[in-house]
Amino acid sequence: MQEFYEPRLNLSDPEHHNTMGAVLSLQDPVDGEILRWAVEKMRARFPYFYVKPAYRGDDPVTVPNDLPMTVRNTWEPIRFHSEESNFHLGAWKYEGHRLAFEIPHALTDGAGFLPYVKSTMFLYLSKATGQTFDPAGFCLPGDEIPESETGNPFRGLDFESVEGPLYQKKPIPDFFRLVNAEKADKTVFYLKLPEAQVMRCCRDYDGSPNVLMSVMLAKAARRMDPENEKPVTVIVCVNLKALLGVPHNYRMFVGGALLDFSKDREKEDISKACTIAHGQLMLQAQPENALWEIKQMMQMPELPSPDTVLASLCVSYVNSRSFGPLDLCIEEIYVVTSLSKLTDILCEISCFNHSFFVSFMQPYASEKYFRCFLDELDSAGIGYEVLRSEPLRMCGI
Repeated sequence: MQEFYEPRLNLSDPEHHNTMGAVLSLQDPVDGEILRWAVEKMRARFPYFYVKPAYRGDDPVTVPNDLPMTVRNTWEPIRFHSEESNFHLGAWKYEGHRLAFEIPHALTDGAGFLPYVKSTMFLYLSKATGQTFDPAGFCLPGDEIPESETGNPFRGLDFESVEGPLYQKKPIPDFFRLVNAEKADKTVFYLKLPEAQVMRCCRDYDGSPNVLMSVMLAKAARRMDPENEKPVTVIVCVNLKALLGVPHNYRMFVGGALLDFSKDREKEDISKACTIAHGQLMLQAQPENALWEIKQMMQMPELPSPDTVLASLCVSYVNSRSFGPLDLCIEEIYVVTSLSKLTDILCEISCFNHSFFVSFMQPYASEKYFRCFLDELDSAGIGYEVLRSEPLRMCGI
């Protein structure tokens, strides 16, 4: 039987491929040959991303894959665990100035895969620009791989004394829906927001970037459909590893805090809405609650159905902040995730080089709700650039 902390590959299937990725825009066009060289060199430092599925008894697990990881000059998706991906569970792609790395979310999370992306960019930009960068803070070939990075990240924590969560918000079964009957044309909008303006709002309104974004999204839903009486619900992703103060580990351990915005609170100003949402988040994002959630995982409960709809919206804030000496070579960084049925709209937030970059992902092409969201940013005094929109094209499995 596999250990509780090993990748749960059966969280992905052909219909719910559960893929995540990082999209970067560089100052100069991407050189595919140098990128292939860098990707293959990084195998020595991050062998756990150069894998393919296999079975250990009845459990799907990962084993080393000696074939090259694919680096393709197209944004068109391929399938992991197939001949076109050399049976890998990861793949790179590039077009013009943009490149991206994609991987199943069951294998890792944002905190787990960003060190790999940053370190690959270190090798790539060192060779592509001919510059010498300070290697401090990067994970490079030849470095020792700490056992904590690949083993049990929660070794030494006291789970026996945990009898239950301090607080657990009950799910709301009937909430505001933002999808039409038919879902098609999955779309992503890429937004750039000034860090100074976002953080000013966070200071003024007693919030954090993920709380502020949740409030903006909830207010946008009311703006779009003011007659709807149902509460708007938001899942805010919580990094359980960071909450418990464990060392860096590549595996996926993300929890969720549920925020709700009832109809009778729609006329509240932003400050009060952020204060209430911040309180809801803080009650749930407690180390004791994280310990309880990990304890439940250790008991290997039955996997939740991927068809269960949990909330109106999902907000995830991946702390990217800086690529250190590489910052001048990189213009944008976005985190993207394939849409599932768990929520209707998904917003991934990253902060880099004094800007917030938001991937606004929806399962349809209509801009109606997105434009309401932009109106809410205007009302809060937050400027924005819509850098592009395009079909959400990510690898399947």
